[in-house]
Amino acid sequence: MDNHSQGPLHDVTVVDLTVALAGPVATLLLAGLGARVIKVEQPNAGDPCRNNAPYLGRGGVKLTREAKDDISLSVLNRLRNKLGITLNLKHPGSRAVFADLVRKADLVVENFSPGTLDRLGIGYPFGREINPRIVYCSISGFGSDAPPDSGKALDTVIQALSGIMYVSGETDDPPARVGITIADLTAAQFGVIGALSALHQARQSGQGQHVDVSMLGALTAMVASENFEALERCGAPVRTGQTVQRLAPFGTHRASDGYVAICAYTDPFAHALFLVMGRPDLCADRRFMTRDQRVKNYRELDVRIGEWTAAHPVSEIVSNLRARGIPAAEVRHPAAAVRDPRVLARGETVPLTHPQYGAVDEIYGMGIPIRFSGASPSLAGPPPELGQHNETVYREILGYGEERIGKLRMEGVI
Repeated sequence: MDNHSQGPLHDVTVVDLTVALAGPVATLLLAGLGARVIKVEQPNAGDPCRNNAPYLGRGGVKLTREAKDDISLSVLNRLRNKLGITLNLKHPGSRAVFADLVRKADLVVENFSPGTLDRLGIGYPFGREINPRIVYCSISGFGSDAPPDSGKALDTVIQALSGIMYVSGETDDPPARVGITIADLTAAQFGVIGALSALHQARQSGQGQHVDVSMLGALTAMVASENFEALERCGAPVRTGQTVQRLAPFGTHRASDGYVAICAYTDPFAHALFLVMGRPDLCADRRFMTRDQRVKNYRELDVRIGEWTAAHPVSEIVSNLRARGIPAAEVRHPAAAVRDPRVLARGETVPLTHPQYGAVDEIYGMGIPIRFSGASPSLAGPPPELGQHNETVYREILGYGEERIGKLRMEGVI
């Protein structure tokens, strides 16, 4: 197999102790980039996402599990490309097994509550003794040094604390939750960045380290990338509805048959927009001639643009604006967005298929939104059933014999 046919991380082995969303998405990305990811689950239980609605089965998508082989779409999305094993980390006999996994691994990823792995006796100090090059990546709500009264860190809680709920919507609207689990997804990406950086350093120095990513910190850092406080001090509201005030005109407007996004953020773009609108007088209007003036008077400008867009269909608006080089697009429903031929062709979204029944419904999931000229990332591998690869990992990778595997199974270790 040549390097191009492999993922760029084909020589990396990951022990995946994650559950829920942020951690599993981080290890999904690593798996898609070619890493050998060994997903560890509790015997007779598994990752809670296995019981997330909706499900995909023989008859297509359904809200409740009707058959044993109905699979959660969360599983189809998050567990692809992974080797699935069972290991009861609470069992004293699991420590020796986990130690053998660490000896074979480059990276351990976990997102338990801080201190959980240490209480189980398998935290980073344990791993470092077994394999000095090992990297542990921990993703938690508030970081490993969070005080015990920090509370539970679900995505909506993190969104609430990060300030992101107060940057969307109109000034007097209630706080607006972002529709995707953006705190989890942002932390997952920073987790991958941190883990790969530490792996690079370990391969140079021979010493691993502990990488600590906070969901709150990751999302708040993204909020801090915009100077909302500075705008507010200058008398500009933080919440400006469908408009990015500091780039006006820049936002979405209702058309006669939907919504359209218009980003005429430079003077040439804005003046060209006014001409397309049939309002050349706005080019000479002192309120709208320059960006600074448009920022001051963005509400009046938005009213004029909205009156124009409301009288025309989306396709006509977009066609006319693009003909003048003005950035514009229809506002699409997610169902249309994930089917965009461009993102499908690049593997950025991919069809999700049932491991047994194939393409029983038209459902799309996350792909790898990175292209390489010398490697081929992929998420084509199906998700494992609970413990599906026990034999592969314990026998072939760790070298356990039949007797030892049987004893571990009998004792409830695996």
